[in-house]
Amino acid sequence: MSETNEVLTEPKLERRTRRRFSAAEKQRLLAEADALPHGEQGAWLRRNGLYAAQLSQWRKTLAEQGTQGLEPKRGGREPGDPRDREIERLRRENARLERRAQVAEDLVELQKKLSALFEQVHSEPAQ
Repeated sequence: MSETNEVLTEPKLERRTRRRFSAAEKQRLLAEADALPHGEQGAWLRRNGLYAAQLSQWRKTLAEQGTQGLEPKRGGREPGDPRDREIERLRRENARLERRAQVAEDLVELQKKLSALFEQVHSEPAQ
């Protein structure tokens, strides 16, 4: 009896990934869809796991930008420019230093007032 510690995953619980079509695949699918007789496009879309909106978006992109526009796009955010990160870091540091300078100025002002108050108290004749 051989026991293994291997964990079997259920396929339905696996994370699904979004399908990506190359420009050639999109053009082939558009040509197939256009060649279908009237009334068979819905079944064809279901068989291929596509939506009519995808086809219309691909047609629009093809008409506006040509084949180059059908190429898959990279996902995610655009990488930030290191200069922009440095500028943001310097702005934060500048704001922090301005707050420290304001606190220091307020403390000096408070010391002046306190000094004037002590001077006033000591200069008054004692009664």
